[in-house]
Amino acid sequence: MRSGELGAGIDGEPEGSGAESLGGSEGAGVEEPGAGEKAEGPGLRAAIEAILMVVDEPVAEVTLAQVLERPTHEVVAELRALAAEYTAAGRGFELRDVAGGWRYYTRADCASVVERFVRDGQQTRLTQAALETLAVVAYRQPVSRARVAAIRGVNSDGVMRTLVARGLVEEAGTDPESQAVLYRTSSYFLERLGLKDLSELPELAPFLPDDVENLEETTK
Repeated sequence: MRSGELGAGIDGEPEGSGAESLGGSEGAGVEEPGAGEKAEGPGLRAAIEAILMVVDEPVAEVTLAQVLERPTHEVVAELRALAAEYTAAGRGFELRDVAGGWRYYTRADCASVVERFVRDGQQTRLTQAALETLAVVAYRQPVSRARVAAIRGVNSDGVMRTLVARGLVEEAGTDPESQAVLYRTSSYFLERLGLKDLSELPELAPFLPDDVENLEETTK
């Protein structure tokens, strides 16, 4: 009986063939699409765009071809097609072939907008340390970084570099005795504060402590 049942289970159509056929069909249904998706992956154009979005220097055509495992001439054709498409669509960026490679750049006629965003946008996010340092430079200029640090009571080198990078502070020669670099506020600083010159800076006296003379001595 058991032997016969086992045989029927293997040879009989209702149980054996149907079950195996169903199981085989499910297996094929799961494996085939998966294998197909893996083999296809993103298209050449999408792959090129994805790589160019993360690079910080121009990428050579040969490098792209090697990474994407495609003929170089196909990659070059796609790069040129992308560049032409961006230009025709009037996008805010363009794809350029420079320095032996390809990279995205801001379109030239958008440069003023980007510059305004970088400079004005960053200035609105000045830290407390940056504001303090900027105030010291504004009221004590020309002043060295060591002098600023003495007044603030903390090293200000990093903050000073930030202010210089943002165009609010600039070098103003060197101290004749210590040879230290001196700093002053820039014309851009006056422009952003709406001042004609430094004489229009608010009076500092109302904000100083009563023992300002002793404080001054300690910072020298």
